[in-house]
Amino acid sequence: MKKLLAAVLLCCASTVTFAQAVAPQGGNPQRMERMVQQLQTRFATANTTHDRKLTKDQAAAGMPMVAKHFDEIDAQKAGYITLPQIEAFVQERAAAH
Repeated sequence: MKKLLAAVLLCCASTVTFAQAVAPQGGNPQRMERMVQQLQTRFATANTTHDRKLTKDQAAAGMPMVAKHFDEIDAQKAGYITLPQIEAFVQERAAAH
């Protein structure tokens, strides 16, 4: 239970950081919050093993856009990706555009 609570708190903290980093100045904070929540929900649904690690097969089944960029996100070639790695990838892509 403590691990689950720690994971939830970590997700909440990363959500705030993610929303602040991706949201353009004067952007719609409610829209960003919805996007972050949707990302977290889709990750949780795709992560059928509930280990906070998304395999390529899990991504293909539940998050096709993430699966498309899986190898880019999995820079360490670990064979799995985490929610913070996906968030960092999205931030990098947003900053580039």
